[in-house]
Amino acid sequence: MDCADLVNDGATIAVTGNGGGMLEPDAIFAALESRFLATGHPKNLTLIHALGIGDGKARGISRFAHKGMVGRVIGGHWSWSPQMQRLARDNDIEAFTLPSGVISLLLRESGAGRPGLITHVGLGTTYDPRETGGAANEAAKLAVPLSEIVVLGGNKYIRYLPIHPDFAIIRGTYCDQTGNISGAEEAGDLDVYSVALAAKNAGGQVLAQVRETRKAEACYARLVSVPGVLVDCVVKIADQPQTHFRNDQPSVAGLPHATAPIGEAFEGLTLPQGARAIIARRAADEIIDGQSVNFGFGIPGGIAAILESRGSIGKIWVTVEQGIHNGRLIDGPLFGAAINPQAIMRSTDQFDYYSGGGADIAFLGAGECDAAGNVNVSQLGGDVVGPGGFVDISQGAKQVVFCGTFETGGLRVAAAKQTLSIENYGRIPKFVDQVREVTFAGALAAATGKPVTYITERAVFQLTATGMELIEIAPGVDLQKDILDRMSFAPRVSENLTLMPAHCFVGDETCAKSSKSKALGATHV
Repeated sequence: MDCADLVNDGATIAVTGNGGGMLEPDAIFAALESRFLATGHPKNLTLIHALGIGDGKARGISRFAHKGMVGRVIGGHWSWSPQMQRLARDNDIEAFTLPSGVISLLLRESGAGRPGLITHVGLGTTYDPRETGGAANEAAKLAVPLSEIVVLGGNKYIRYLPIHPDFAIIRGTYCDQTGNISGAEEAGDLDVYSVALAAKNAGGQVLAQVRETRKAEACYARLVSVPGVLVDCVVKIADQPQTHFRNDQPSVAGLPHATAPIGEAFEGLTLPQGARAIIARRAADEIIDGQSVNFGFGIPGGIAAILESRGSIGKIWVTVEQGIHNGRLIDGPLFGAAINPQAIMRSTDQFDYYSGGGADIAFLGAGECDAAGNVNVSQLGGDVVGPGGFVDISQGAKQVVFCGTFETGGLRVAAAKQTLSIENYGRIPKFVDQVREVTFAGALAAATGKPVTYITERAVFQLTATGMELIEIAPGVDLQKDILDRMSFAPRVSENLTLMPAHCFVGDETCAKSSKSKALGATHV
């Protein structure tokens, strides 16, 4: 493939895409992988990606996960490539993680010739240059830092230093004869323009993958994602699938065409089960009608289905970091897409919205929590995971709700007759003395008065000025044996300790209705 032959040893490559195959230019990735395996070139690449890309097996970022092919990776989310995680764990690469929004916006700022990205996002976390600065393994800690602290108007910010890619690898649905790229039939736009801009204005080249070419009059100007002036090479892949599910759905691209029954097209549209259902039901109770709500990947991804079952999903405004507004969110491997979304924005614009405080409430996962209310989702079980949009969203949202099981590794619980039964404890504690990495800084949130709640299947905590406070426990559990004895620290127990709502424990076949309400400031039509 001619495009793959252009990439030279030592090049810096910025790519776009998202889990589940959204906007994934995998044919170009595969050609680069084949060339490396056959010739040993290109080697020692620097790879930059904001979101997780791949299928957890061979696709996406895993195409680059060969020893010697990459020397440095700056990634927002790594879990879709166990092979790349292994290279990081073995220190075969310099592994950096940064917030996804930071990476996308930094590429935009770099392409615009500005002095990097100056932002509050990352302060007080592992991404603060006074901590690790995002260096996720020993090899990265010996490398040149990616950021610095600056003071403006008496306030401290992080300045993430400019990135100048030699190549951008992007994808669209089709292009015209002058190279204008349209993603009109894709599940999202993501950061495709910022990735292309950063490379082109640095004197690099933009390589694009599309499904088809069209005449200019059929490539509507309003639907162009990347103008041809930025594009150097286009590869046509006639069987390019919309997602890994290979059943192209106009409704996922927001197009008003007939579609196959949803259940035949996608997985991950069913109600959550087990502990995940309990947590999602309790989390859903935190929502007030009319709020702008963000759902994160993992356990929080099941909350939308609970709201839908209650008939209340239409009373809020739902967003996810990939740029989707409203619609029926798809859970699981294709998280970040939706059936019949009402709007599809660039993820860079979405992160601007989050960073500025647009989300009223955000529901995010929790890998580890400690007494100070810190949360770690970025380094778990010895693996580099990365934060995804977690930091951008949690630091900007007006209220944050963390959702996760109380422990993990073999945990089994059952809910029936409004009671929780713990059938098997998890081997791995999640409430620890000190989190391995601070992806969310409890002290910083407490100092600003941000409401923060931590919801598990057997206990609910809130953040106070002095740390974690236990405020609810599940009916049927023993406070000392099932909760306090299984934590590495002693939380304050509220004088008003109550039981979690009974409707959270009705069994997976039922979702009871429970919601708060307030008047909408404006009507959402």
